[in-house]
Amino acid sequence: MLSRSRPSDTITYLEDGDWAVLTRAICVIYDSKGAVANRETLKSGASSLLVDKANYRHFMAKEIYEQPEVVGQTLARYVDMAAKRIALPFELPFDFNDIRRILITACGTASYAGHVAKYWFERLARIPVEIDVASELRYREAPLRKGDLAIVISQSGETADTLAALRYAKAQGLHTISVVNVPTSTIARESKTVLPTLAGPEIGVASTKAFTCQLMVMAALAIAAGKGRGELSDIDELKLVGELIEVPRLIAEAFAIEPQIEKLARDIAKSRAVLYLGRGTSFPLALEGALKLKEVSYIHAEGYAAGELKHGPIALIDESMPVVVIAPYDRVFEKTVSNMQEVAARGGNIILMTDATGASEATVDSLVTIVLPDVAATFTPMIYAIAVQLLAYHTAVLMGADVDQPRNLAKSVTVE
Repeated sequence: MLSRSRPSDTITYLEDGDWAVLTRAICVIYDSKGAVANRETLKSGASSLLVDKANYRHFMAKEIYEQPEVVGQTLARYVDMAAKRIALPFELPFDFNDIRRILITACGTASYAGHVAKYWFERLARIPVEIDVASELRYREAPLRKGDLAIVISQSGETADTLAALRYAKAQGLHTISVVNVPTSTIARESKTVLPTLAGPEIGVASTKAFTCQLMVMAALAIAAGKGRGELSDIDELKLVGELIEVPRLIAEAFAIEPQIEKLARDIAKSRAVLYLGRGTSFPLALEGALKLKEVSYIHAEGYAAGELKHGPIALIDESMPVVVIAPYDRVFEKTVSNMQEVAARGGNIILMTDATGASEATVDSLVTIVLPDVAATFTPMIYAIAVQLLAYHTAVLMGADVDQPRNLAKSVTVE
């Protein structure tokens, strides 16, 4: 391909083995055999306005606060708001009744979105789900059934391990869906079906708005699967979609906790380690909360299923250990309270993240109780994500860390 004086808002994607010769006047692309290659030129949707911090101190803060808007935009892509029905933007090339098992694979924060989705698919659609980090799946030579479904999740769509896992799944004859924030990325281009998240450019290395948009897409897909398999009735769909429609508003309301979180961060910043606990869909959110704190503040943190507390982590608890308990008032709330009692008995400092009912029903004194808006139990992770993101952000700011570009980390991991 020969090109002269292209505008700066056009891009061309190279294929594996391609190389290019650039001069001031011309660009020539060659394929792996040395022949001149004709590659499509696309117009980029990026603009300087989308990568500006506006009035925020950090990109991470801006991106946290963009979530009501971008989650709402993502919701609108997958839901008929008037009819309160799931309306995927295109027809899937398979029938969910033919899917015996779903494989979800991703890395980092995206893998925790997959962990949440596992609960949704198994509960709403009654499909067994295997979740694996892509860096393990690609080398494990896992036996996969032809005709099943693989879902890969990536913010950038360029993560090397996730791309390799996608290619492995395709080679095994699986249907493939990619949930990506960059619809022109390599993972999107190589997937049979692309479900874009509409988070917009995410500049901060620690993923925030991409995570909640991934959850919104996966929630819509899980409801579609349940409906397609006959596990959800029309009334069930109306109820679930109605609850999803409330999520952007509830995310906006959740920001009311920020002054309390900022005050709490002063105590967290003095800690050497923090433990996060949760049950059900709050368990992967505990993993995500711990990851966020590690990423941006460099404080060691671990996320655990609350029921696993007495199988090891309880040995760490003493008067200096903050324990963040993510416990919306749901069907496992009482079980989580029993774990809080175990922490309290050993002098641990409990930070309870719950709703108004949970705050009134908790029988254990906590150092701090963060009260989030009431939300349908199924979709609590999209609301409670705000609390763990803000806690990590304010702790890191107090410690003087580089919030947007934490040490040793890259936004997109394109190497092993």
